[in-house]
Amino acid sequence: MKNLKNTTTTVLIVGIIVIAVFLAMNALFIVEQNEYGVVLEFGAVSDVKDEPGLYFKVPFIQSVSALPKTELLYDLPISDVITADKHSMVLDSFALWKISDPRQFIESLSGSISNAESRINAIVYNALKTVISSQKQETIISGRDGYVVQLVMDNIGDNFDRYGIEMIAVETKTLDLPDDNKEAVYTRMISERNNIAASYAAEGNAEAKRIRNEADKKVKIIISEANAAAETIRAEGDAEYMRILSDVYDTDDEAGFYTFMIALDAMEDSLQGGNKTIVLDSESPVAQIFQ
Repeated sequence: MKNLKNTTTTVLIVGIIVIAVFLAMNALFIVEQNEYGVVLEFGAVSDVKDEPGLYFKVPFIQSVSALPKTELLYDLPISDVITADKHSMVLDSFALWKISDPRQFIESLSGSISNAESRINAIVYNALKTVISSQKQETIISGRDGYVVQLVMDNIGDNFDRYGIEMIAVETKTLDLPDDNKEAVYTRMISERNNIAASYAAEGNAEAKRIRNEADKKVKIIISEANAAAETIRAEGDAEYMRILSDVYDTDDEAGFYTFMIALDAMEDSLQGGNKTIVLDSESPVAQIFQ
């Protein structure tokens, strides 16, 4: 009887331990670094755990679901779009997004990634189509490095806020011409660019010629003014020279000495080289030196 009682007690203790472990396992849950822990009570969001760790919930009443906290990528299907000038282009794009408000995400999209991607596909595609249809083909091609996607992000605005989604970026993998008319369009664009370049070159040459003509004109004016000033200075110098001579040789003796010195200079100039013979007229100023 005593053994039966001990066995019953042991079974009861084991049962209690098992029940306690079971309840503990159902009451504890772990939230990882890269996820949200959403506590649901009768299907409604009761609490959201956005920090990693060990948490408690009410067993059998509350349940837990996990939502990704990291950035997610959605690859949009390849599609054809039409530009403002009625040209067809091939569009292949993707969206980077993440869940910013788990409670709103669950309430609006039932916490389904598939539902979220369906909304992203519709909103992003409409934004891309709206932007591309408002731009000319040339602008779209030249703006593939960021201009177009920035317009798309501006067009999306806060459309995803009501779904608890943050749209991080929309990028284009391919935004190009169909293969059948790509070469013709590129040839036309190159021709237009060449025409623009030629126009700029012609304007530059005309401006350079105008500047050179103005510079040449200014140089000629400066040289002319300098020559005129030089002639004036030279004339003033000659006049001053003659005035000084007039002052120095203002008597007959001084004038005769001046004539004598000039005759000597002329004679010295004549006696250059090996020939030292001079034939003079008796009336020449040089001959007068020896009289």
